[in-house]
Amino acid sequence: MALLITKADGTREAFDNHKLLGSLARAGADRTSAREISELVGEELFDGITTQEIYRRAFARLREQRRGIAARYSLKRAVWDFGPSGFPFESYVAALLRAEGWDATTDRIIRGACVEHEVDVVATKGTEHLYVEAKFHNSPGFKTDLKTALYVKARMDDIRAAGKAKGDKALVRGLLVTNTKFTSHASNYASCAGLELLSWEQPNGHTLHDRIDAAGLYPITALTTLSRREKMLLLEKRIVLCSELISNTRALPEAGVTGHKATAVLEEAGTLCSGETKVE
Repeated sequence: MALLITKADGTREAFDNHKLLGSLARAGADRTSAREISELVGEELFDGITTQEIYRRAFARLREQRRGIAARYSLKRAVWDFGPSGFPFESYVAALLRAEGWDATTDRIIRGACVEHEVDVVATKGTEHLYVEAKFHNSPGFKTDLKTALYVKARMDDIRAAGKAKGDKALVRGLLVTNTKFTSHASNYASCAGLELLSWEQPNGHTLHDRIDAAGLYPITALTTLSRREKMLLLEKRIVLCSELISNTRALPEAGVTGHKATAVLEEAGTLCSGETKVE
């Protein structure tokens, strides 16, 4: 009988070693290391073990071997660790769009045909205008639902109507992005209504994870050399990206990180930003 594991939403499914191997490979682990780690973790599994516990054990093994790759492997959890304010996620989405060639700003008030709307991220590229609603969740089992998709679509319709009334010929797009998943009802509605969705698992081949990897845009919460307290202090100072630690020489000292530890943090940040996967 197949070993059953418990997913973040409470459902259970048979353990698939290929998924674990795939996640390790995507983080940059070579085939031998990925197989070795998956075998070691596989020996420790028990019926009902959570996916979070499997991740924790695989991450611990990976970190022992290659710290830079471990940081990449922890990317999903790193985004969860942004904290309850939501600001870092909005800023992160804007930074991702800028890396993809958009001019993006956060927290904009946009006038619709009927009312004003507070939009998380507004991005422009040529004649395209992209209005983004960013839904951040600390809990991996929480899904963005149909109600959210409905109000975002209504907001977009009002913004489009205002543009048409002024004779604006710009292409207006709406995007709902979350760091977790969408319910099936939200996905079906968005597909029918023409609302773009972006999550950790969709759209296929161009997911949030895929786009972060392609841009090489890693958050400071992915760094294994920083404590949780130090990460929170940096986020409070609006330092979100690893690359910002390299360009802002005062950021680490202001968070109390100095000396050899600061050097180790900058080395790890440099490894992530450059895409290197050297053995630590």
